[in-house]
Amino acid sequence: MSRAAQTLFASDLHLDSEAPWAIDAFLAFLEGPARDADSLYLLGDIFEAWVGDDDDDAANARACDGLAKLTRAGTPVFAMHGNRDFLLGESFENLTGVKLLPDPVFVELHGVPTLLSHGDVLCTQDLPYQELRSIVRQPSWQRRFLSLPLSARRALASAARAGSKAHTERQIPVLMDVNPDAVTEALRATGARRLIHGHTHRPAVHQFEVDGVKSERVVLAPWYESASCVAIDAAGVREIPLPR
Repeated sequence: MSRAAQTLFASDLHLDSEAPWAIDAFLAFLEGPARDADSLYLLGDIFEAWVGDDDDDAANARACDGLAKLTRAGTPVFAMHGNRDFLLGESFENLTGVKLLPDPVFVELHGVPTLLSHGDVLCTQDLPYQELRSIVRQPSWQRRFLSLPLSARRALASAARAGSKAHTERQIPVLMDVNPDAVTEALRATGARRLIHGHTHRPAVHQFEVDGVKSERVVLAPWYESASCVAIDAAGVREIPLPR
């Protein structure tokens, strides 16, 4: 049986043991709609926390097992680092069969030149976050962090999540959204006419023009709120709500 000519996208799953329903929904999705897709893209924050490929967290292991079953069944799966799981590495790829992508990445998608991103790199007005991002994405910082005992990494990740929540509550919402000028420049530089991203938790499809050419920005919904994904084929973009 040939696969449907559609590509599925999801983002901001934030999977962890405190929301077991989200993991159950994700595994059902991997066993169901994802099996019929030509490929699946997970655009960051698959996990609420990922402190290294040696983490033996049981909830994360369930999700990884589901991904491995899907890739073994023949569906290509691609993933991006998010701001919560930027330490996903080669061992994760080997375990799951998922291919990690750079952020952003350009793809030809059903005839439309498309740019994929987690989205946080486009939130250029949130200067404190961008400064932090530039630090933790450095290989030297990551090597030092990964050299710590697992218990210490978990404690630091928990503190970082608390700090992120406090930062979000203090910030003006518009500063944490993507910068329209950054979006325009990214599309102009790559020749893309569609941008797909997550991170902002503001699902929508925005229509606009870049240099007189019709373009669109597809913002993925946070899985832990809606358990939905976006399907894209030659006819365009549509949301697929999933049973919870």
